Amino acid sequence: MLKTMMANVKKTRPLVHNITNYVTVNDCANILLACGGSPIMADDAEEVEEITAVCGGLNINIGTLNRRTIEAMLLAGKKANELGHPVVLDPVGAGASRLRTETALSLVKNVKFAVIRGNMSEIKTLAYGSGTTKGVDADVADSVSEENLDDAVVFAKGVAKKLKTVIAITGAIDIVTDGEKAYCIRNGHPMMSAVTGTGCQLSALTAAYVTANPDTPLEAAAAAVTVMGLAGEIAYNRLGEADGNSSYRNYIIDAVFRMSPEQLAEGAKVEVR
Repeated sequence: MLKTMMANVKKTRPLVHNITNYVTVNDCANILLACGGSPIMADDAEEVEEITAVCGGLNINIGTLNRRTIEAMLLAGKKANELGHPVVLDPVGAGASRLRTETALSLVKNVKFAVIRGNMSEIKTLAYGSGTTKGVDADVADSVSEENLDDAVVFAKGVAKKLKTVIAITGAIDIVTDGEKAYCIRNGHPMMSAVTGTGCQLSALTAAYVTANPDTPLEAAAAAVTVMGLAGEIAYNRLGEADGNSSYRNYIIDAVFRMSPEQLAEGAKVEVR
C-alpha cells in the first residue's frame, strides 16, 4: 500500500494549490517538490478560484490567519469541491482564539475535506465546536501515548464519522482513520518539534498524496504521515556534531527527496486497528 501511494505521487507529479501560512510557505513548497509534486502558492480572493481550477488538489492552512485570506480559503475550497479536487485542512491553533476556532468550524461546515490533519487539541476543537472539550470523549488526553492509544483511536474514528472525512491526528504516535479503519504510525523523532513547520509540511505532503491517490484518501494520508515520520528519523541519523535544527529541517526535506518506495515500506512502523 505505502509503495503504491508513493509511486503514484512520483508518477503523476500532482500540482497542489496552497493557501498556507507565511512562516512556513517556503518549506511547504520545497517539501512538495521533494516528494515529486509541484506547488502553487496563491491566497488572494481575486485569483484563488482560477488557481485552484488548474491544480489537482488544495491545501488550506490557517496558521497565520487574517480576514483577507478567510474569504480566499472558502472560495478556493468551494471551487475545489465543485471540480472534484481533494482538499486538505490544517486547522493550526484551532481553539486558541475565537477567530481561529470560528474559521476552522466555518471551513468544515462549508467545504468538503478529503483529509483534516492536526494535533489532538485542534481535532478536539473541531469535534466539540470550541476549545473547551465536552461530551463522552472529553477525557481524551491532548497527546497520544501507548497508555491512551485505545481511547484515542476510538475518539479519532468518532470524529472521522462525524465529519465524514479522513482524520489524521499527529504526535508521538500518529492516528489516521476514516472512521472504520485506523492506521497507528510510530515513525518520527522528538527533534521534529524543534523545527517550525513540520506539521505544515506534512499537510502539504498529504495534499500531494491525496491528489495522486484520489480514490484512496485513507491510505494516501497514512502514507504521507509515514513518509514524514521516517524522514524525521533519517534526518536525525544524519546530523553531525555541529548540526542543529536548521540543518535538521533541510535534512528532512532531503530525506523526502531521496526516499524510495522500497525504503518507505522497509522503514514504516504502521499498525492497523
